[in-house]
Amino acid sequence: MPVQRRLLGSLNSTPTATPQLRLATNQTGPQCLLVSIPDGLFLGLGLVSLVENMLVVVAIAKNRNLHSPMYCFICCLALSDLLVSTSNVLETAIFLLLEVGALATPAAVVQQLDNVMDVLTCGSMVSSLCFLGAIAVDRYISIFYALRYHSIVTLPRARWAIVAIWAASILSSTLFITYYNHAAVLLCLVTFFLAMLALMAALYIHMLARACQHAQGIAQLHKIQRPVHQGFRLKGAVTLTTLLGVFFLCWGPFFLHLTLIVLCPQHPACSCVFKNFNLFLALIICNSIVDPLIYAFRSRELRLTLKEVLLCSWSSKQPPPCCQLQPRLLVPGKASLRWETEQ
Repeated sequence: MPVQRRLLGSLNSTPTATPQLRLATNQTGPQCLLVSIPDGLFLGLGLVSLVENMLVVVAIAKNRNLHSPMYCFICCLALSDLLVSTSNVLETAIFLLLEVGALATPAAVVQQLDNVMDVLTCGSMVSSLCFLGAIAVDRYISIFYALRYHSIVTLPRARWAIVAIWAASILSSTLFITYYNHAAVLLCLVTFFLAMLALMAALYIHMLARACQHAQGIAQLHKIQRPVHQGFRLKGAVTLTTLLGVFFLCWGPFFLHLTLIVLCPQHPACSCVFKNFNLFLALIICNSIVDPLIYAFRSRELRLTLKEVLLCSWSSKQPPPCCQLQPRLLVPGKASLRWETEQ
């Protein structure tokens, strides 16, 4: 029987939450669908996410051409996803060791460790959502305010935004773990998720409409046939669906779980949802795996840097010329516009 994920363990041990979780375990009805997540699969997903996001952070740190506001947000998103995966992997490994008796630790120490992991995990999840929104805002400004982009999104402002996001994430996660038994806290988290979803949807839909207008203008200028323009719109719609669909499918079930804890903690139908808590956490880790594919690895500059980092020696000696990071001209704002021009 897989170990129950200890993420938000304090929440699951509250007087409000405990009954419905026990109901979900003891009353298995034919109408309930229980998806079991083996601990090996959970650990494997976490390790893949850890390695993938670590490569993104290293590649951006190694190449000075990538030290721009947009890549700073992408790097912080990778770091947030890295912390989500690390905290879940460590937490699962520790409690598996405790379950088999390989690790002897007092109950008080285990509880404190659980609380620390909860704060780390919750904070990294909140920061991950914030940086997804920050990336959407950055891309929106780069498209609709292209001439003023570098005066609006400066590196100092981006750094202050990053510091504010991390500080707010740590504070909110600490308050969440401390006041877990208040329904208002859960509702605030759910409202935050819905607001971030609405923000991303509004910005990306507006960007898609602008990209379609741009493509239509080019088509009219060069007298391109209509099917080409329709193909562009279809490709843009697919990209938009991927961005928002992955975000909603990976994060939505977890916040649905929090919502149902407030709305119907004792209802049998809600208890069926509570039983799949581990699945919802696994989906969040899957989102940490998909994020680099959507936001980082599509950048040719980052892919070339990552290739050079992987092929070259990490020795302190001067690497051969073929292994040195070659400076490449990176047009400011061009990477942000790639979403518009390449779809």
